[in-house]
Amino acid sequence: MYLVTICILVSSLSFLLYAFSYFNAPHMKNEFKRFGLEKIGLTIVLLEIIGAFGLLVGLKFNFILMISSLGLALLMFVGLIVRIKLKDSIWISLPALFYMTLNSYIFYTSTNLTT
Repeated sequence: MYLVTICILVSSLSFLLYAFSYFNAPHMKNEFKRFGLEKIGLTIVLLEIIGAFGLLVGLKFNFILMISSLGLALLMFVGLIVRIKLKDSIWISLPALFYMTLNSYIFYTSTNLTT
């Protein structure tokens, strides 16, 4: 249980920092342009913020943890697909793969907590 809590805190903090950097760092918006997702960039960032807070709330309410971790895992899966389509290197794609795996692990453990 302790490992899952650390994973939740790492994922949540990472997504919050990444999402808030969208508003402060011009290169973040340029990345969304490069992805061809500039029109939905703000929506993606808002989903990241909701997911990150959902992970924290999920420490108390397991159902919220399940939804948030699954949502973030899916978001990172799509992000990984976008990076593959753009032929980004594995090094550049690694964070999306890492956070997809991390949130999949959180989701998997949260489904086992309900049984």
